Amino acid sequence: MSGVDVCVLGSFMKDLVASAERRPLPGETLHGTGFAEFLGGKGVNQAVAAARMGARTAIVGTIGADRYGEEFLELLGSNGVDTSWVVRHPSLGTGVGLPLVLPDGGNSIIIVSRANAAITAADVEAAAGVLTTSKVLSVQLELPVEASHTALRLASTAGVTTILTPAPVGTVDPGLASYVDILVPNEVEAAALTGLDCDDEAQVPMIARKLAEDWDLRGCVVTLGSRGAYVLDRTNGFEERIEAHRVATVDTVGAGDAFCGSLAASLAAGASLVDGVRLANAAGALSTTVNGAADSAPDRTSALALLDGVGLRSP
Repeated sequence: MSGVDVCVLGSFMKDLVASAERRPLPGETLHGTGFAEFLGGKGVNQAVAAARMGARTAIVGTIGADRYGEEFLELLGSNGVDTSWVVRHPSLGTGVGLPLVLPDGGNSIIIVSRANAAITAADVEAAAGVLTTSKVLSVQLELPVEASHTALRLASTAGVTTILTPAPVGTVDPGLASYVDILVPNEVEAAALTGLDCDDEAQVPMIARKLAEDWDLRGCVVTLGSRGAYVLDRTNGFEERIEAHRVATVDTVGAGDAFCGSLAASLAAGASLVDGVRLANAAGALSTTVNGAADSAPDRTSALALLDGVGLRSP
């Protein structure tokens, strides 16, 4: 399937999720309150989210030749995501994530990349056919920087709209900026990239403007968790604070990816950035009402219903 709506370059992480009343102290053994297994990874989460929003979606990445890898292929196939460009590594296992979920739905996550770390620039170049003919490319930073850089360069040069989620934030390769159209950092990532505090509401617009100017972006979307999002559309000279939806949150794992996958699907369908963010905001909120990562992404009908329920215009 070439010429897809959304192509995602990203990671595959089998999530082994523990629940606890609090985070353990250093050196402490703490009894948990629950355990579950889910399929995740920022790449998979975003691809499933985009597909459930109605976008023809493909994913590029690397899995292991193990049962976790098989589970991913089954999940993606059942959601209509094209896996033709997924490489199976013969010796490294599929990546794993170890989230700790607290009673309020907040989480901390340790990831072990395994096969994800083995993807090369050559693997990405082999997928140039889908990268350069998609409408939107979504990339995160859980893969080696050479792979992310190559994908963004190929897509941007071909005129594809590119979205970067700078997570995990770490040290961002400055060479990426020239190939990114829309940057979507969360509060932690935005603070790390600018040195400004997202907890200060008055600084949030300044943060979005600084990132947009420093990276020469078409748009910047700062996601603020339970406080919603702030969108800056430089192309249309538009800024707006998008308020959060009030939902019964049980698990925030994957919420940011549901947001980004939905945004990519909306942009591929021709929506404006702010309208895409409105729908993405609803999708991210709904994903927190379901346990898990990829499987928590809502479908388009559910996200539109939430928007309509609060009287917002559907994109």
